[in-house]
Amino acid sequence: MSFIELLRLALSRLRTSRLRAALTMLGVIIGVASVVALVGVGQGTTANITSRLAGLGTNLLIISPTGRGGTAATPPTLDDAVAIGELASVQGVAPEISISQALRAGTQTTTTTVVGTTSAYADVRAYDVWQGAFLTNVSVDRNLRVVVLGATTAANLGLGANDVGSQIAIAGLPFQVIGILQPKGGTGFENPDDQVIVPIGVVQKYFVGGKTVRSIGVSVARPDQMNATSAAITALLAERHGHRASDTPDFNVFNQTQLLAAASSISGTLTLLLGGIASISLVVGGIGIMNIMLVSVRERTREIGIRKAVGARGRDILAQFLIEALTLSLLGGLIGIVVGLATSAVIGQLAGWGFAFNPATIVAAVLFSLGVGVVFGVWPARQAARLDPISALRYE
Repeated sequence: MSFIELLRLALSRLRTSRLRAALTMLGVIIGVASVVALVGVGQGTTANITSRLAGLGTNLLIISPTGRGGTAATPPTLDDAVAIGELASVQGVAPEISISQALRAGTQTTTTTVVGTTSAYADVRAYDVWQGAFLTNVSVDRNLRVVVLGATTAANLGLGANDVGSQIAIAGLPFQVIGILQPKGGTGFENPDDQVIVPIGVVQKYFVGGKTVRSIGVSVARPDQMNATSAAITALLAERHGHRASDTPDFNVFNQTQLLAAASSISGTLTLLLGGIASISLVVGGIGIMNIMLVSVRERTREIGIRKAVGARGRDILAQFLIEALTLSLLGGLIGIVVGLATSAVIGQLAGWGFAFNPATIVAAVLFSLGVGVVFGVWPARQAARLDPISALRYE
């Protein structure tokens, strides 16, 4: 018999026992749906992490202070930022001081992060201006009381495009709104859209005092220069801060690329682990297919005997039952893929990272379904092919 005839015979057989076929496929459906959904969630999480980290800035390094055992810590300064900016591989430098302050615009109030920085902050941290303009070198050099609002902060204060040029109060001091940033997307602690940007000298003059900064953001010219630039900054600051070889540095150089690689690795490992756990249900579904096929062989013993008596060969019987097992497994797999994709889309929508679709996952799920059909269908098929026709005809 040809493959088409065998497939038609298998589908006809499944139609005559719809309920049993549906219950048999259920294990495969659950298994494939679980694998596809969990892998989709893992991929969505990875994409979300990558997007969030990329939104922090382009080729970003962050220098922040830390304590040194046995010696006094020297926080980064504006002079350190100037020195770092002279390195050949550095594209931009933005020293930062951040504090939490109360804001008021008319009758609306909110409390958010006030970031004191320079005009390079927008490029280093990958911000785009929606309305108005960003800080300029003139406003920073003259310590003008001007402010650029994050998208969430502007919304919390009830301000929009027409309010550029208006005034708000930060800790009671008047500031002129010169711009509103494009939203990056974010929630919770340290939301990149819930902050305001002012000249760094204004924060030092009115809020914190001193010449030190909380951190220094550095944009590296090319991705392949990240590690070399990080090493150059470490050597430069160690020299400027008077570190000896035995000293523990009083600063950290945070490499965004390394964090992204670590986060992607962890997410990938978790995805693989969850997919492996979910695939256990596929094995259970395969055992169900094998059980039903063995029952089917027993029920159709006389049919097998008649077919062999009229000339069917062992390989014809083997192919017939194997095609039936493959059909059960593949149909269950296809339904499971649809259910898994729908589940992944719903979870992604609720979690906020959207629907992450990878065609390779679908191909793998189809191949895995076929593999389950072959592995768990071949033994019942061989049992049917080995039946003695005379004994089969006598079977009641």
